[in-house]
Amino acid sequence: MAERDALIGAFLAANGWGEAKRTPMGGDASFRRRERLSDGKRRALLVDAPPPLEDVRPYIAVADHLRALGFSAPRIFAAEIAAGLLVIEDFGDDTYTRLLENDADETSLYALAVDVLIALHRKPPAAAMPPDLPHYDDARLLEEAGLLVEWYVPAIAGERLGEAAERRYFGLWRELLPLARKVPEALVLRDYHVDNLMWLPDRKGVRACGLLDFQDAVAGPVSYDLISLLEDARRDLKPGLAGEMNARYLAAFPGLDRDAFAASSAILAAQRNAKIIGIFTRLCVRDGKPAYLAHIPRVWRLLEHDLAHAVLEPMRSWFERHIPPALRRIPKHGVTA
Repeated sequence: MAERDALIGAFLAANGWGEAKRTPMGGDASFRRRERLSDGKRRALLVDAPPPLEDVRPYIAVADHLRALGFSAPRIFAAEIAAGLLVIEDFGDDTYTRLLENDADETSLYALAVDVLIALHRKPPAAAMPPDLPHYDDARLLEEAGLLVEWYVPAIAGERLGEAAERRYFGLWRELLPLARKVPEALVLRDYHVDNLMWLPDRKGVRACGLLDFQDAVAGPVSYDLISLLEDARRDLKPGLAGEMNARYLAAFPGLDRDAFAASSAILAAQRNAKIIGIFTRLCVRDGKPAYLAHIPRVWRLLEHDLAHAVLEPMRSWFERHIPPALRRIPKHGVTA
């Protein structure tokens, strides 16, 4: 730890921030750490992303690309890639999460976030996606969906499901994922939700929405980021807002097949929510971060909503058999606070 602190101090000094006041900021579910840097009227953020657990190169590449497209991603002021250290632009404190907790206009904030996706998805794919962007392929989606049976089921039931049940689970996903791809592809930011969006009132149009935490961006279906925004694991949207925002997005793309988009949205939302239940369980069991468990009941409600779509009927039946409602709760087995 002392060695890491010395490395950070030398990095800041070499890039003109050696005398800055350093204020720790709240962490997230990753191994990254952030500090606010204040030096007179100058402000910035230190990002400490220690390798090999973290890699700052994708963040830099996507941030530069988003800014080139006309969106508000933080500028990179300094970088030491081998050490996993960045000094980046500070967008301030007005995260969507904080604003919504203080009774900001929910509809306006979500409309702006949807408009960002509309603007991004209107760009030709060749221009919208940076070079060498990873593809959100089936192998990756299956691995993520597997977190549910790998972490949640043992925590709730004391053991994993049998081989046949797990084989059927993955087989169903293999049948569904091609249907999720029957929509256009775009740059998918992946963690597109209120914790990673900021209100920048001094900027115009879609640039008023500051974008954070996009280092895991991939090329994937246009439906993914919209369901990430509207099926939020951490908060409930006011009644009717999700439908209104979905309609706002679709109105911008009159040629988009509505049935294909609805099926894609339901499949990817179900996959994502299964993944999140597994991740939140893993964060507690493996990483000692139990706070995320409180969100699991909400994520189960979202997943049950997704499974109600007709295209997911075989998957819904699998869940009814192997993870029935009585098992859809906050894990206790093997979980320590």
